[in-house]
Amino acid sequence: MHGKGLTLALLLALGGCANVPMADPQADQQAKLFERPDPDRGAVYIFRRGWFGVARPLDVGIVNGVSAKLASNTYVRVDGPPGQIEVGCAAGDSKSSAQVDIAPGRVTYVQADMTAGLWGPHCQVAEVTPEQGQAAVRASKRVEPQ
Repeated sequence: MHGKGLTLALLLALGGCANVPMADPQADQQAKLFERPDPDRGAVYIFRRGWFGVARPLDVGIVNGVSAKLASNTYVRVDGPPGQIEVGCAAGDSKSSAQVDIAPGRVTYVQADMTAGLWGPHCQVAEVTPEQGQAAVRASKRVEPQ
């Protein structure tokens, strides 16, 4: 096996390496309805796309709140009071965060990425459009927060 075939075989073999607590299929399907929260609450989906760092989960969370481990192509939904929150990620020694405004009765989408760095993996988080977020969530599986 050479070239692309070897790469694909390696990705498939590593697909289950990042062990994270998965939500049950019903919870995954329910979250993919993208229901708006109650008017006095907000919701945020934090997701990780792609295959970089497939064998290593990415730690994500809301500062002073919920945290989760995201494997490649997974997400978590968090509902809570509206307001500005800080969403953070950690990959090895690399940490990053972004301020995100959670509006009452609205859903916000945040992408968490792991990238290559000179001394190890890095992470970054950024808010994305609802269209981008929903497409990524539809192609992903839900994890349980910790």
